[in-house]
Amino acid sequence: MNLRPALLLLAASLLTGCVTTGSVDPMKTDKGRDEARDAYTQLGIGYIRQGATERAKVPLKKALELDPSDPDAHAALALVFQIEMEPALADEHYRKALAQRAGDPRLLNNYGSFLYEQQRYQEALERYIEASQDTLYPERSRVFENLGLTSLQLKQREKAKAYFQRSLRLNSRQPRALMEMAQLSYEDKQYVPARGYFESYMALAVEHDARSLLLGVRLAKIFEGRDNAASLGLQLKRLYPGTPEYQQYLSEQ
Repeated sequence: MNLRPALLLLAASLLTGCVTTGSVDPMKTDKGRDEARDAYTQLGIGYIRQGATERAKVPLKKALELDPSDPDAHAALALVFQIEMEPALADEHYRKALAQRAGDPRLLNNYGSFLYEQQRYQEALERYIEASQDTLYPERSRVFENLGLTSLQLKQREKAKAYFQRSLRLNSRQPRALMEMAQLSYEDKQYVPARGYFESYMALAVEHDARSLLLGVRLAKIFEGRDNAASLGLQLKRLYPGTPEYQQYLSEQ
């Protein structure tokens, strides 16, 4: 969908307008300015969804000209700069958004993901913990999954397991949490739970990486599923021949 006509229509609607009491410039009313700000912000978000981050900056800048403190516009710009690999600017806009909407679980989760991407794991953990406090947040299972992944980076293995389990209690169809629990259970020699987690993961995952295929081979061997082990091994060879996982697979044959 081309958003250019929508932008022109928006501009026309903001620059001209009337109400029943006579001609009124909507930009001179609080209601009109709020509606314009929200429209520009949504237009910017639409461009982001299209992958057109450069175009998104134009309406988002206009939104902030109308309301310099608008958290939605700042959050959208933070995502733009995160995508464009401008971490200082992304961090600045995430902070400005949270200054206006402290405790927002979506913002905290997104900011945590940005911090994780920057390998600022302790800060990411703190933001995820804040986000997890909102028990009505519909994506709370993902927050706990993120807490688990971050705890692994911080070498807090038992905490990671507890977070993954919490994530799966909230939503049992989380492929990443299932895979991590399968791996952790295998490492703990808890092979029956590991197989259960792995089978659930395989039923949900669209694609399988080298790590999951190697784990599948190992579990199949434990449970004497030689045909399955051979099939997964062939996939590993075909899809990921140059990976450390494939070299590890060869060394275990």
